[in-house]
Amino acid sequence: MIARRTLLKGATMAAVAATTTGISIRSGDAQPVPYSAGTEPPKLKAPPNTCDCHMHIYNSRFPAAPDAALRPGDAHAEDYRLFQKRIGTTRNVIVTPSTYGTDNSCTLDALATLGATARAIAVVDTSVTDAELKRLAGLGVRGMRFMLNPTSPTTVAMLEPLSKRVADLGWHVQISTTAKQIIAIEDVLTRLPVPVIFDHFAHPGQPAGIDDPVFATVRRLIDKGRTWVKLSAPYIDTKVGPPTYADVTPVAQAYVKAAPERLVWASDWPHPSQGDKHPDDAVLFDLLTQWIPDEATRNRILVQNPEAFYGFGKPA
Repeated sequence: MIARRTLLKGATMAAVAATTTGISIRSGDAQPVPYSAGTEPPKLKAPPNTCDCHMHIYNSRFPAAPDAALRPGDAHAEDYRLFQKRIGTTRNVIVTPSTYGTDNSCTLDALATLGATARAIAVVDTSVTDAELKRLAGLGVRGMRFMLNPTSPTTVAMLEPLSKRVADLGWHVQISTTAKQIIAIEDVLTRLPVPVIFDHFAHPGQPAGIDDPVFATVRRLIDKGRTWVKLSAPYIDTKVGPPTYADVTPVAQAYVKAAPERLVWASDWPHPSQGDKHPDDAVLFDLLTQWIPDEATRNRILVQNPEAFYGFGKPA
């Protein structure tokens, strides 16, 4: 009994040490993750330095904006680390969600917790000072998000003046809005002096897919040299649904064929648009084998593209 207790105690201490020193769980071990269905790791092995280019942190220590429509439960940086263990990613980009308006405190708190392997995207309006923009850049913020919906604190009219102010910081503009709105502001986006990246495939509707006019709009913007797209959140616009999200596959493949150098991948964890219908993040990650069959191209989208776009490998 004494020997057995000693063995169990040693195993427990080893497990704790592995956790506190950041050693990943063994491949194949089940890993429950908040806001994620399933527990198994993906079949696709993430290459070293794989980056999740769009995820959120929610923490009730930070007050929501008074008019926030989306108020998910807490999803802490520590919870996200469980996601990273399960999927095998090591880098990430924290995006300030609509819940907090222009208050980036929750995002910055998580950025400090997750450290040098994280970058962030802030939400600001034209009242922000140049000193604050420089402070945010020094902390690891690499762009600003425009949701452009009726309750958003950011508007189309702010795009050009704010873009001019952050151009010297090396920032970009992240657009999260409807396909119809993207089409309507194509000329504005063309004039911006900074790169533009679209969330979630730029939302081509289904079943139209690549025949949705927004796909042609985004392709024109890509061809002009400074536009990027996130392969993320296939559950938002699919009509087929899980586990295949088969109607999204032709859209992803078309982007990959046209401009693999302008794509990044993202999880959208903790999937705030899905409520209690948590997707299986391993299934979502494994979709990349269909979307991007070529391993070298897949590694480019997972590692090299975000490394350059978000400045990983450089001082935050």
